[in-house]
Amino acid sequence: MDFKLTEEHLMIQKAARDFAQAELLPGVIERDEKQIFPTEQIKKMGELGFLGMMVDPKYGGSGLDTISYVLAMEEISKVDASASVVMSVNNSLVCWGLQTFGSEEQKEKYLSRLATGEIIGAFCLSEPEAGSDATSQRTTAIDMGDHYIVNGTKNWITNGSTADFYIVIAQTDVDKKHRGINALILEKTMPGFEIGPKEQKLGIRGSDTHSLMFTDVKVPKENRIGEDGFGFKFAMKTLAGGRIGIASQALGIASGAYELALKYSKERKAFGTEICNHQAIAFKLADMAVNIEAARHLCMKAAWDKDNHNNYDLSGAMAKLFASQVAMDTAVEAVQIHGGNGYVKEYHVERFMRDAKITQIYEGTSEIQKIVISRSIISQ
Repeated sequence: MDFKLTEEHLMIQKAARDFAQAELLPGVIERDEKQIFPTEQIKKMGELGFLGMMVDPKYGGSGLDTISYVLAMEEISKVDASASVVMSVNNSLVCWGLQTFGSEEQKEKYLSRLATGEIIGAFCLSEPEAGSDATSQRTTAIDMGDHYIVNGTKNWITNGSTADFYIVIAQTDVDKKHRGINALILEKTMPGFEIGPKEQKLGIRGSDTHSLMFTDVKVPKENRIGEDGFGFKFAMKTLAGGRIGIASQALGIASGAYELALKYSKERKAFGTEICNHQAIAFKLADMAVNIEAARHLCMKAAWDKDNHNNYDLSGAMAKLFASQVAMDTAVEAVQIHGGNGYVKEYHVERFMRDAKITQIYEGTSEIQKIVISRSIISQ
């Protein structure tokens, strides 16, 4: 097996690292504290091609592989997970779903503008009672012939107020259960579309998370993605790729926390020497390094599966499950290595600890990943 990155991969990795250090690091603490959406930074990410990395160049995308996406996500997430979750949703859930399953008209109308960052998209599956269970949608899309009438509520929507259009999963025929679900494109300006208050979150506070309410929203039939009843399959296939993005985000959070802890341990002295020379600290660093490397390999394996058109349900779920746990564990240990300074915002690691937790929750909780993994290995 060849584990060497190509020159193009290394170039993309460096470009993402340089951007994160130059554009995202300044002001990241203030944006987190005041819940400021990184508007200018996201715009620049779009200009650099980070919001449509896997989109075909004919639609304005970068035409890159999933490995490139994983490398860029890690570097962005090392500095600002609030920015990287915008990047993740736009790439994995919105652009990929449209490019793979959307009509040519939908691609021309939305995808080319999404890929360049001119507009931002959102993916709307979670509901107050259904969570991420696509089979239990309470949001309805009643077929009225040439259009649908949409009613319902979605919550925990990333890019909730900043998105220009939204892919909404809704139930059209209850009797058909999951075969009666559709994926529809809703625009913010459609009458009856309401955005709820911004959520006050523990972490990724720079990203805007809102509930969305739909009251008799009229959606043209041409805004349906795929055939009638394709919505459940669309959601499942899209979320499978989304797990790779979130695994990469978790990997970046872990890597960022580890790098700060390693640097601090070489500078901070206690009992006459740098604390990295104390076995208690050295062993923590060793465990962190091993787990991060293992998480990186799982992320790369999932990306490789996707690029080679293999089934990546299992590898993606494994990467997301393991990397999110590594992110949480590494961030906690980074705070511990920093001691009292780890509890202070200016050292960044307390933010990494808060941001890490969400990677165990969105795109399906750790328990859901275990369901996906166990079903896969039992059926083999």
